[in-house]
Amino acid sequence: MSVVQSIRQAAVVAVNSLYNQQVSEADIAINTTKPEFEGEYTIVVFSFTKVSRQKPEETAQSIGEYLVANNPDLISKFNVVKGFLNLSINDAYWINFLQQQYKNAERGFLPSNGKKIMVEYSSPNTNKPLHLGHLRNNFLGYSIAEIIKANGYEVIKANLVNDRGIHICKSMLAWQLFAHGDTPQSTGIKGDHLVGDYYVKFETVVKEQAEVIIDRVLEKDFQDFDAAEAEKLEKLVTALHKPEVKENEEKTSKIMADIKEMSRNKTEIMQQAKIMLQQWEAGNPEVRELWAQMNSWVYEGFEQTYKRLGIDFDQMYFESETYLLGKDLVADGLEKGVLFKKEDNSVWIDLTADGLDQKLLLRGDGTSVYMTQDLGTARLKYDQYHMEKSMYVVADEQNYHFKVLQLILKKLGEPSADGIVHVSYGMVELPEGRMKSREGTVVDADDLIDEMVKTAEEKTKESGKNLDSFSEEELRELFDTVGIGAMKFFLLRVDPKKKMIFNPHESIELQGFTGPFIQYAYARIKSILRDLGELPSLEAVQFKEELLPLERELIILNEQFSNIIIEAYKELSPSIVANYAFQLAQLFNSFYAEKVDGVPTYSIIRASSEEKKLLRTQLIMLTANTIKQSMKLLGIRVPERM
Repeated sequence: MSVVQSIRQAAVVAVNSLYNQQVSEADIAINTTKPEFEGEYTIVVFSFTKVSRQKPEETAQSIGEYLVANNPDLISKFNVVKGFLNLSINDAYWINFLQQQYKNAERGFLPSNGKKIMVEYSSPNTNKPLHLGHLRNNFLGYSIAEIIKANGYEVIKANLVNDRGIHICKSMLAWQLFAHGDTPQSTGIKGDHLVGDYYVKFETVVKEQAEVIIDRVLEKDFQDFDAAEAEKLEKLVTALHKPEVKENEEKTSKIMADIKEMSRNKTEIMQQAKIMLQQWEAGNPEVRELWAQMNSWVYEGFEQTYKRLGIDFDQMYFESETYLLGKDLVADGLEKGVLFKKEDNSVWIDLTADGLDQKLLLRGDGTSVYMTQDLGTARLKYDQYHMEKSMYVVADEQNYHFKVLQLILKKLGEPSADGIVHVSYGMVELPEGRMKSREGTVVDADDLIDEMVKTAEEKTKESGKNLDSFSEEELRELFDTVGIGAMKFFLLRVDPKKKMIFNPHESIELQGFTGPFIQYAYARIKSILRDLGELPSLEAVQFKEELLPLERELIILNEQFSNIIIEAYKELSPSIVANYAFQLAQLFNSFYAEKVDGVPTYSIIRASSEEKKLLRTQLIMLTANTIKQSMKLLGIRVPERM
């Protein structure tokens, strides 16, 4: 039980006893005490003035006196500031917590509650390698899954791979036209990178072919288009020459973007890709064989990247196996009158009464759209696992999609509807701006990992650390741990809902709000413990001396770990854990570095008594465990030596 829970229970008894008023723990508002006041925790008493029939100050005074008198092992003293009751926790409580928990590696984790939650993340396309944008998604998904586990849930980590569609055919066609039989084995290029190269090649050819068509369009030569398309282009080109458009860069850009997109769709290579997609959907053996071969290259490449990043999954779904799902739901919806058909036989749902719009669920030719697939997959997942919640870690560009998905499921009466949760996050960019897959300007995850590991090596060597005692294998492991850890921490330390800029070099500094700073604090503690050598039994020690300020602060911050785990789950935000780990590392460094007249205040070896030496030993062991578990929730390893 945490100290906050203990205070809350004691406060319930106090209010019930003093005022003969039944209240619950949920009625007790507790905050950490502001730095300018004495105490560690504060009870807000304004809500109890109605039953106490006293002023806030008097109410707080009465409750404070009761708590001290009846809970001497928990609360040593109190003070009142208006309607706020500030409580000082007894040293004996903190010491008892320290002695019981300093070796507990699972401290703060809640017991199993028998409930299941699915977390779906990653969801890559098989036409290109994982890139920087995927990294934030993967790190968030993995960390959120670990945080949910720590709150007592059984977690199913899922990955829905987008392995079909026109974008996949683009890579396939370009490989067919330009690769001359190249394979990952013959070129030495990682499979997902090889396939991604041909996606970029496709787009290069499209751009070249489209420029010819665009030039004709701007000359009002519409030979490549049908009558309706030509009419639309005529209007667009005419609009370009209007004075009010010429003077407006935004309007000009929008018109040109429309012309370029229509021209792209008329290029020879794009037409070939569309034919290939039709052949794939018709089950053409040759196309399917090529698709399976190239996807296998990509899967092998993905697996290597996932393994290096420490990312895993319990359940894999593939769009090629799920894209037809949902048609039964559509049929049910038509029968129930929830959905309706238009004249062209397409099926829709009308969400205008809910403040949204009409949504297409089935095309007139009977083919599925993405929403149809997602509806069917939601049913499939629920039938497989009957989970409490199904979480989708997807960028905020899809906020509307998931709002609609949940609403349609509710209207169709699907049991999975209430459990749909969109874990939305902001996009990640580099200092030089946003990346574009079509132009090949994305930063490949593998390249970024290599850069981070190389930078970790350079920074470590520049720091003047003595690395002579490390073997080559240990050094490789260390640089890998620090480099990848720095990248994960930097991408997780920001609230997921916010957009962010990833600066690789800033992320790997040994000082400041970074992963390596926390890793180094952990390694320093492990070094101290090694220097202490074999210790006597710590369990039997009776601590009677008063806690010094930073001893107390460090115990208090360690104790808050269990509440941090709960808060991180409620907010679905690993940044809460990241910030906590940084604060803990900072406080330990202050504890370690503080000196008076050149003498360390909190030295272990030169402690004023054997009692203090053992207490501080327990305290740094507790701190090391908490740092390690915090970083583990973020998917980050901590080195024993740095």
